[in-house]
Amino acid sequence: MNTDNQDIKIIVDLETTGLDYKREKIIEFAGIKLVDNQITEELEMLIDPQQEIRQSSIEIHGITPEMVEGAPTIEEVMPRILDFIKDYPIVAHNAIFDHSFLNQASRDLYGESIPNDKIDTFQMYKEVFPDESSHGLESLLKRFNIDFSVRHRAMADAKGLAYAYPHLRDFYEKKCSWQLSQLDNIEYLFERYLRIQSLIQTLQAEMADLKSIFKVYFQENGTEITATSGELLTCFSRASYSYDIKTVKTLINEADLQDKAFKINTAFVERLISDSNTNEELRQKLMECRTDMKETQTVSILKPDKNQVYISEEK
Repeated sequence: MNTDNQDIKIIVDLETTGLDYKREKIIEFAGIKLVDNQITEELEMLIDPQQEIRQSSIEIHGITPEMVEGAPTIEEVMPRILDFIKDYPIVAHNAIFDHSFLNQASRDLYGESIPNDKIDTFQMYKEVFPDESSHGLESLLKRFNIDFSVRHRAMADAKGLAYAYPHLRDFYEKKCSWQLSQLDNIEYLFERYLRIQSLIQTLQAEMADLKSIFKVYFQENGTEITATSGELLTCFSRASYSYDIKTVKTLINEADLQDKAFKINTAFVERLISDSNTNEELRQKLMECRTDMKETQTVSILKPDKNQVYISEEK
């Protein structure tokens, strides 16, 4: 157990045969121990998954079956991994992925989950820098000027995150501290928020009106216009198609592109579970597919005349 006063975190990055932690296996583990934001220990290993590595995964991390042939199995290395991570918090980018694979391996081998809390730097990054176009690890490393020529291998990604995490954590804690310091001003901030909201709605309406004029301009055979700052006002047509979904699904499955082509509609699944007309057997099977639970707090603002929600934000 962690009983000392040191701040200890375990930076973790995994490479796997695929994305489904219940069916796929770990093929590379990298762990870095941070003590008071300083790297003190490292653990890195290839692991023989004893099953196929999906081609889509090989294209990401470059680990081939030949590279893991003869490597130790998860049964052989799991004791070393557990001894390394102990019960310290696990830090990872999209931590649910790495935590779920380690958790499943522990359950498969020992019948119990790992006790480690997880810290998700993806969510921290998104919270501190919401205006970034991407919140992936590469964007995070670039934000803090951390350069690694090797990417998508476990130790390289873990070490990059180990260098970035103290900086990100500092920003995150400062933002949390600032938020707490503003609670005494909440009534004023609410009024200020409403002014900003009204301004944004007005500007959006104005921009929509202008774009409608641009559309008419091109419908009347107008030509492209270049602004003095270089922006180009242009117009183009884009075709949209309908597809035979059943055939497309078959082709996607045959090409092993399911993870890239399909994203589950979790809201639809939740509606199915809560719908009284859903078959009970299907409901239970859907509930068993849940991998994690997050409680969402929704902040809503109601119009005084109709009690109508017109702005809400989930946290």
